[in-house]
Amino acid sequence: MADEQPTYHPRDALHNTGNAVLQTTLVGAVLAGVQNTLRKQNVGAMGILTRSGGIIALFAGAGGAYQFTLDATANLQQKDDCYNEFYAGFAAGATAGVFKRSLPFMLGAGAVFGTGMAAFRYTAGLRGTTSGEVDEEEIERREAMRKLRRRPLSETLEQLGEGRGIYGPGYEERRRQRLMDKYGIDVKAAQA
Repeated sequence: MADEQPTYHPRDALHNTGNAVLQTTLVGAVLAGVQNTLRKQNVGAMGILTRSGGIIALFAGAGGAYQFTLDATANLQQKDDCYNEFYAGFAAGATAGVFKRSLPFMLGAGAVFGTGMAAFRYTAGLRGTTSGEVDEEEIERREAMRKLRRRPLSETLEQLGEGRGIYGPGYEERRRQRLMDKYGIDVKAAQA
């Protein structure tokens, strides 16, 4: 049973690539706008396209290359693993090298991007978990930890007082008596 692979669901490479290209183009346009505003000479609003247009194309190309390579390799291998991330990262890094017009930079950036993306995927990202599902042992462990750290109700009532969803035993009777003493209203008779 441990050798079972989860079933692979094919990805729509063209649809995902189109979405990725649009998103990374927008990020590139924002960065080009920032570059345009930080220039010392006044180049106008069209400077985003004329002076900084290369960064927009770089982001669009790298994002498209990454997403298409990721989906295509996953579909060809029919599994979703960190090798796909390496190939996709290499394609994105190589795109950055193409814009630099240097073969050594292209290969180096591809290797660095690919290794970084594969390591990120292999270690399950920043959180370190692969999915939101937890097994039975983890649930039991968390419940045991909660029981160890749970405070008695009397201690909670002593520190916070009653109200805000925290009520001790006999609260309704104490509340009824308090309202009767202070306002002369019998809550039980008013509710009936």
